[in-house]
Amino acid sequence: MAEKLIYLEGVDPVDFYGVNNVRFNKFINLFPDLKIVPRGNEIRISGEKKRLEEFEDKIDLFIRYLRKFQSVNLPDIEDLLNGNANHKMEVPGNEDEVLLHGDRGRKIRAITVNQKRLVEEGIKNDLLIAVGPAGTGKTYTAIAMAVKALKEREVKKIILTRPAVEAGEKLGFLPGDFKEKLDPYMQPLYDALRDMIPARKLIQFLEDGTIQIAPLAYMRGRTLDHAFVILDEAQNATVSQLKMFLTRMGPDARFIVNGDDSQVDLPRREDSGLIQAMKILGGIKGISIIRFDDRDIIRHRLVKSIVDAYKGKKV
Repeated sequence: MAEKLIYLEGVDPVDFYGVNNVRFNKFINLFPDLKIVPRGNEIRISGEKKRLEEFEDKIDLFIRYLRKFQSVNLPDIEDLLNGNANHKMEVPGNEDEVLLHGDRGRKIRAITVNQKRLVEEGIKNDLLIAVGPAGTGKTYTAIAMAVKALKEREVKKIILTRPAVEAGEKLGFLPGDFKEKLDPYMQPLYDALRDMIPARKLIQFLEDGTIQIAPLAYMRGRTLDHAFVILDEAQNATVSQLKMFLTRMGPDARFIVNGDDSQVDLPRREDSGLIQAMKILGGIKGISIIRFDDRDIIRHRLVKSIVDAYKGKKV
């Protein structure tokens, strides 16, 4: 006997369940062997593992249908449950522009030209290098791509990592154990995930290892397979560290390397692995390098002016 908790993401529970649960009862009737307990945007199910997976597949299909067409009737639901409506999901529509439905139904899109290019190149290539100034959405877009791949079962886990380089601050003087010292440094990654995954589900993913956040040094010796792996702040990885990271790539993995080559915090004697990688990997088939610029900046209007002001100057 297995048990699973399903979260309804990107849809209104009223639309999902229907008046007096008339829509959801169709699912209950199709799976009489499962114990199904709906509560708001959560559905707890228990039964045979294979049947749980079949139930979740049907729920996922119905949610995608609701998002795409915004309305549904009972015959549509019956067609979906009987496998007669899959062709409808192939019809282009406005939802194709949405990269991901985040927490509380928030629509997450690639907005700028280079964000869209990152998504497009991610379909064709397994290794992407995204380089550009702060505020261009490199990390946010990459994490959205990873969460999308996880939701669509293209990968089994997400691994997010950063080199633990001190950018002017000393981690050793912060209170707490190593994880407590490091968590604030990883905060941008947590912030993006919270936008895209309901809080309880995110906690579950972090606890069971479906989503892993760790310093770059922890990647050594691992083979990262069936995973979407993002290296953030890669300008602060040394040449040997970046080589180590890239050679962790398993046969069914997807990698994105993000960084800003104008903000290297390494000691002067160390060369940035990101800068070297851009020089030597660009001609390899399956690797795409996307250069973001100040036209992609989507933060406060002053950020673009700040980036422009610092161009050509050492900070």
